[in-house]
Amino acid sequence: MHASRKRYESKYKPWLEHQGKAILGEGRAKLLIQIRDLASIREAAEKLSIPYRTAWEHIRKIEDALGAPVVKTYRGGAQGGGGAGLTEEGARLVREYERYERYLEGVSADKEFWEALYMKISARNRLKGVVKGIEKGEVAASVRIEIATPTVITALITRDAVDDLELKIGDEVEAVIKATEVMISTE
Repeated sequence: MHASRKRYESKYKPWLEHQGKAILGEGRAKLLIQIRDLASIREAAEKLSIPYRTAWEHIRKIEDALGAPVVKTYRGGAQGGGGAGLTEEGARLVREYERYERYLEGVSADKEFWEALYMKISARNRLKGVVKGIEKGEVAASVRIEIATPTVITALITRDAVDDLELKIGDEVEAVIKATEVMISTE
């Protein structure tokens, strides 16, 4: 990829939806994470510089959208002792958000992914063919492809890629040759 081609930076805003309703974006996720870590809605709100009432409004909106509680509170006595924590559903929601965010961070940081977006594909490095054999190992899989000029080429790809592409013997595919690699697409 030429340095002059990439003029913009990749950014993303992850959020989770439930039945078509947005329930958790960055701000609400940070709130739940702080409640989990600090065991207090008030302290979480202070740390995030939002009013306590606003914190509760966010919690109620999440719970209304989910139809389940995400935060549990504990009453304190004269000496204090109150606090808050996440319910099982709240903890599951935070884990899902964090997993999704890590995935997006990985894609955003993947130089090869961005190179592939800018890659020009010429007629000489794209070959249509038919899958003639698949050998799956522990991690990688070898896919033999017969191309139209009666030649068979072999691509070494991951097992996950074979499964994600749902490759089967007889499928028509396209081999995209990049440097020393042969990639496979089903489109």
